[in-house]
Amino acid sequence: MRKLVALTFVTLDGVMQAPGGPDEDPTGGFKHGGWVAGYWDDSVGNVMAEQMKGPYDLVLGRKTYELFAAYWPHAGAEVQGAKELNSARKYVVSTTLAKLEWSNSVLLTGDVVQEIRKLKQQQGPELQVHGSSNLMQTLLRSDLVDELRLKIFPITLGMGKRLFAEGTIPVGFKLLDCKTLSTGVIVATYGRAGPVKTGSFAASPTSSAEEVL
Repeated sequence: MRKLVALTFVTLDGVMQAPGGPDEDPTGGFKHGGWVAGYWDDSVGNVMAEQMKGPYDLVLGRKTYELFAAYWPHAGAEVQGAKELNSARKYVVSTTLAKLEWSNSVLLTGDVVQEIRKLKQQQGPELQVHGSSNLMQTLLRSDLVDELRLKIFPITLGMGKRLFAEGTIPVGFKLLDCKTLSTGVIVATYGRAGPVKTGSFAASPTSSAEEVL
C-alpha cells in the first residue's frame, strides 16, 4: 500500500485558501490571496523542491489542477520541480472537466473515496495532494491522509477555507520532522499515529495529596 501525503501552506489560524495570488481563489469573498508572498525566499523554495523531488503521483482537485496545468507545462526545465511535476501521473477529481490537456492526466470519476482507496492499494510511488482544499476535506473526513507536510506561516487571516474544517475526524499524528526558517515559517511533517489518546489529570479517590502533587 502506498502513502498519501498532503502538502499545503497554512496560516496560524488554519487557512489554506489562495496562498499564491489574489485571483487564485476568491470564493466566499476572500480578499487575502497571495499571503505567502511576504514570506517567500530561497529557503521556502528549497523546502518545496526537496518535498517534490519525486518520485510521486499527484491527486488534485479541479481548481488546483487548472492552476498547475496553466503554469508547469510551460515552465523551463531549469525551474525547480518542473520536470518532476510534468512527468508525474496526475489523478484529477472533478465533475466538470471533460478534457485534461496536461500530460499524464487521468480523470477520476464515480465514488472519489473508493477510487483513492484503490490507488493507495496499488503498487507505485507515494500519492501527493497539493492545495485542493475541497478535496482535502474529503480525504481528511475519510481518514485517507497518512502524512501532512505543512508550511505554517506566521499570520492570521480570520476567514477563508481551512485545512481542518467542519467534519474533520479525531485522529492522532506524530511529529516526524520540524524546522523553522529565517522568515518565521515553520516546516512541520506529521505522520498518522493511531487514535486520539485521552486521559485525566483529576486525582482518583484513593490518591494522596503527595501523589497528586
